[in-house]
Amino acid sequence: MKHRGRHRRRRRGRALRGVLAGTALALTAAATLISASQATVADAPGALKPIGASAEAGRLPLAEHRVPGRWLDRLTSLMGRPVGAGTVLDSADRTLRNADGCPAAEKHTLPVEPAATRAYCFDGADTRGWQPGAVTTSGDADDDGRWGHNRVILSGWTRGAAAGGSLDGPAPEQGLAKVAFVDANDPDRLRYTWALLAVPVDGGRDYRGLVSPLSGMVWYQDKLLVTTREGDRDALYVYDMDRIQRATVDSDAVGRVRGGWSASGYRYVLPAVASYALPGGDDVPHPAAVSLDRSTTPDSLVASEWVPADGDRRTRLWRYALSRDPARSGLLATDSSGHADPVEAYETKTADVRGVLSYRSGWYLDRAAGTPGGHGTLWRQDTKGARATECATDETRHCWSGRSGSLSYWEETGEVWSQSGRMLFALPLASVDRSLGRSADR
Repeated sequence: MKHRGRHRRRRRGRALRGVLAGTALALTAAATLISASQATVADAPGALKPIGASAEAGRLPLAEHRVPGRWLDRLTSLMGRPVGAGTVLDSADRTLRNADGCPAAEKHTLPVEPAATRAYCFDGADTRGWQPGAVTTSGDADDDGRWGHNRVILSGWTRGAAAGGSLDGPAPEQGLAKVAFVDANDPDRLRYTWALLAVPVDGGRDYRGLVSPLSGMVWYQDKLLVTTREGDRDALYVYDMDRIQRATVDSDAVGRVRGGWSASGYRYVLPAVASYALPGGDDVPHPAAVSLDRSTTPDSLVASEWVPADGDRRTRLWRYALSRDPARSGLLATDSSGHADPVEAYETKTADVRGVLSYRSGWYLDRAAGTPGGHGTLWRQDTKGARATECATDETRHCWSGRSGSLSYWEETGEVWSQSGRMLFALPLASVDRSLGRSADR
């Protein structure tokens, strides 16, 4: 797809931001006031600590492996001509409910401060047994915010994984990962349909389901990159948004079945076209959260590992450059040996990070709630210090979403998208910066 210029984005962005400023939802009250018991603030994480490129902690080279073209061609010859995201959107037959129609318990998980300006919920019956884990949008895919003529949101879900993603990975029989393709052209009526993520096997004669929690996801140009914990060395799988196959048999099976092809009851399946593997060795960190940063040159993918709140080491952050080669659209920049090395790395004291976002000089880290039913914390860090969003009621920093999810910045509109439980929500990045409390440098 042609990569369009930023001048169109800026014109549309100004208009859309003006609309958003006058249409913010009154969601703060629905989120419920935070109790005084949550007002205790743990030690602030302080400034980011840069890690030198030669330091072992800062190195996380990812080895690129392409699925052989003959495998993909064989799968196409067997399943039929692939379709694109636009065709999937045209068949969207489910509707996200606007915030007013969502259960109070779901709305309680939304941020208290800053408040969401848009919020929607998935139907409970449609997502029962599945856990949300990642969000990306057509604002990542193309800098004018559209894919073709459509505004699109992708929401990733995993069957049987713990909320936010079980970092040890689900049991094979539970796994399976699917993506909701959300038609966001009409903000008052978001429609969606599902596609299953898969991996080609047997030389392209079949495919199996991706067995991994989706804790991070980025749609860049024509590729969708998702985090994975399928094996000891798996880091990212890559999907081609112009190579989506139709399932022809409606059954719970995945792959080739009698009479055609099945995708666990869904109409579409995405076969992986590439993957990025971790280096060997003990204690190799896995990227758990990823997002796109369009404020760098070239555009970059940022990643964070997951370290538990009671862990004995710092969380590491990495930045990878994205390729400028038209023949490698949507892929990481690699060296002659096919390795993608970080161009920047940091350590932070922030633990239990479930979402990461980098824009200009700031890194935004979404820390999960420390108690069931509580709210998380959103930190903004740089090499000078750290600040967190604060609730106006009692100045506690526990005012971000309750069930933290990935972060995605839609630069054209200035919105940050995330997901908390079944709630999909957005708010201006500017409102996040305005709600940051006093400096918490340490």
